[in-house]
Amino acid sequence: MAKIEVKELLDAGVHFGHLTRKWDPNMAPYVYMERNGIHIINLYKTAAKIEEASEAMSKIAASGRKILFVATKKQAKDIVAEKAGNVNMPYITERWPGGMLTNFVTIRKAVKKMAFIDRMKKDGTFMTLSKKERLQVDRLRAKLEKNLGSISEMTRLPGALFVVDIKREHIAIKEAQKLNIPIFAMVDTNSDPRQVDYVIPSNDDASKSIDKILTAVTDAVASGLAERKAEKDGGDKAATKEAAAPAKEAAPAKEAAPAKEAAPVAETAPVAEAAPVAETAPVVETAPVVETAPVVETAPVVEAAPVKEAAPAKKAPEASQEEE
Repeated sequence: MAKIEVKELLDAGVHFGHLTRKWDPNMAPYVYMERNGIHIINLYKTAAKIEEASEAMSKIAASGRKILFVATKKQAKDIVAEKAGNVNMPYITERWPGGMLTNFVTIRKAVKKMAFIDRMKKDGTFMTLSKKERLQVDRLRAKLEKNLGSISEMTRLPGALFVVDIKREHIAIKEAQKLNIPIFAMVDTNSDPRQVDYVIPSNDDASKSIDKILTAVTDAVASGLAERKAEKDGGDKAATKEAAAPAKEAAPAKEAAPAKEAAPVAETAPVAEAAPVAETAPVVETAPVVETAPVVETAPVVEAAPVKEAAPAKKAPEASQEEE
């Protein structure tokens, strides 16, 4: 992505804001000064914010998600249609259809109706209708094409929203906020930047300013798409190389795994030898606590009973005295 210069933004008139009496106080951090009753936007902050937004949009494009560009004001219609069309992104340049995001299923039905009319024209059933019915169908097809033709390939909700004038597209902003869709926007001095996730403080009324900002943003989207394509091609090439690998190389892998070498696994597997844990487990031998328990032997109090035999020794002298 080419780094945008402040001088380029100055030449495009990006720095011109609205009248000071119409400003939003929340835009104060992005206002450089006041001149002739008009606020001047700080272009250094604008350049930094463009780089930040471009990087984020590049990542979203690289992830494969769509970015919906919204601009219904006269100055921006053609520019947005051209720039978004170049990077194959959906855009809304007519009236914002209410429920475009929050009621996306119904919008998809309208797009399918447009595709159904196209099929009718191809298979010939369209010509079987009466002249009045054909006229009505043609008018319906033209109306759908005008309002929804640019989003016919958008099969799911977009990954992000890029808005040119958030005051004019307030319905789109509300729907995106409800669905937590990231919002990128050109915000002028009369708007509230708190409603937007990625603020680009700039003049959203001059066609030169809009063209400059959109060119920088769509270039970032294009680089993200190119990165995604390169990764996809690299993955495809790697897959084809793996598939093209000769079967002969795969065969030697089988030869290199001789059954003899595999057999030693059975030899090393003598878990039966490791099982001699049973020998170390002879807790039965250590259990001879029974031998140490011969407290019964130490308890021969029966031997201590011979004290009775010692008593007759005292009686013997008495008998001898009687004999005398």
